[in-house]
Amino acid sequence: MGAPLISFAQRACKLKTLKPPRTIVVKVIASSIRKGNIIELELGLYAVISAESFFPGKGTPTTQIDCRRLSDGVKTQVRYRTTEQVEKAFVEDKDYTYLYGDDDGFTFMDQENFEQVIVPKDVMGDQAVYLQENMVVRLGLYNGIAVTVILPQRVTLEIVETEPVTKGQTASSSYKPAILSNGVRTLIPPHVTANTRVVINTEDGSYVERAKD
Repeated sequence: MGAPLISFAQRACKLKTLKPPRTIVVKVIASSIRKGNIIELELGLYAVISAESFFPGKGTPTTQIDCRRLSDGVKTQVRYRTTEQVEKAFVEDKDYTYLYGDDDGFTFMDQENFEQVIVPKDVMGDQAVYLQENMVVRLGLYNGIAVTVILPQRVTLEIVETEPVTKGQTASSSYKPAILSNGVRTLIPPHVTANTRVVINTEDGSYVERAKD
């Protein structure tokens, strides 16, 4: 009976020391890279903060990518020809429910298994002002680490302060400034008053319509 036991122990030991699976990457052209993508560079994996392509009248079109290294948060900027190939890593997208924010970041809960994930403040960025309790968002996860956050395109907020229409405004510029309940400043139609609930676009903070609730 000794031989089978030794053989089993050896196999178990080998299983424990297996290397983790390699990152799944595909090669794409630089101009297709978008915010939230994960790319593989010489010094590791990076989350894309922004990507912009430039097409000069003369010269070679280029794509500039600002990114943050996943291992330590170090930021860098790289530039490619728009048609140059970049290695893009696989990111899992999944719905999570927002719970709360604190000094550590923003805590979300998996809707399926109730596990919690903390999203760092620098990953959440300026869109944190639109977070609402129990809001369902889509997180981009790489090896269980949240690297991107996609909010609902629209949220409902209340106008806490607004100003009268300035004299001399034309019909084409008849919007007036307002402050929303989350502190964001926006422009609203002149007939909308304080304490009104309105629908706001989370991408640019613009007014959409009066809330129907």
